[in-house]
Amino acid sequence: MAAWRAYLPAVQGSVATCAKVTDYNELGLQPLGGRFDEKENISGFQQLKTSVQKGIRSKILEQYPYIDACINDVLPKKEPFRLMKCHEHIEVLVGANGDFLFFRHREGFWVPTLRLLHKYPYILPWQQVDKGAIRFVLSGANIMCPGLTSPGARMTPCPKGAIVAIMAEGKQHALAVGITSMSTDDILSVNKGIGVENYHYLNDGLWILKPMK
Repeated sequence: MAAWRAYLPAVQGSVATCAKVTDYNELGLQPLGGRFDEKENISGFQQLKTSVQKGIRSKILEQYPYIDACINDVLPKKEPFRLMKCHEHIEVLVGANGDFLFFRHREGFWVPTLRLLHKYPYILPWQQVDKGAIRFVLSGANIMCPGLTSPGARMTPCPKGAIVAIMAEGKQHALAVGITSMSTDDILSVNKGIGVENYHYLNDGLWILKPMK
């Protein structure tokens, strides 16, 4: 059993569920990393209507079934949320307390931020890289297949196009959030090229932003 499943509430069962779409391009994601800057990229905030909040909440529940156990803590029904509008078609969902919860690009999938993932590590399946890959992940590099198949690495079975948490050998918390470029079966068999695209990592532009009050 993969390490991440140890966090799963018992009521959710033992089978991992990956957030996935049929069309890989449907995700519409772009890396935040060096492209995201508070002064240059944030264009404004939008207070969300109750109906819009309800729709976003439903989509997130559909994408990430395991978030059901904490959805009322993450997205309370009666609390107002804001949408932080950024350049290059990036939107960030901001909680009532100012925390950054999810981001998306061009109406794509909502992706949990690392800060949210650190609070609720069971909402995404884990892919663990070996120690040698850590510095590359933290520089924003994509995760290459050998970094996921070598000793010290571990993979949770996932299809192509799954949103995953990037863990690291010997580390407790996720280093990054990404999307699988190929299935984990193919990562293992091909063992070359990009296995997971890195979209949000520790100390990138979104991580260093202070909560919005």
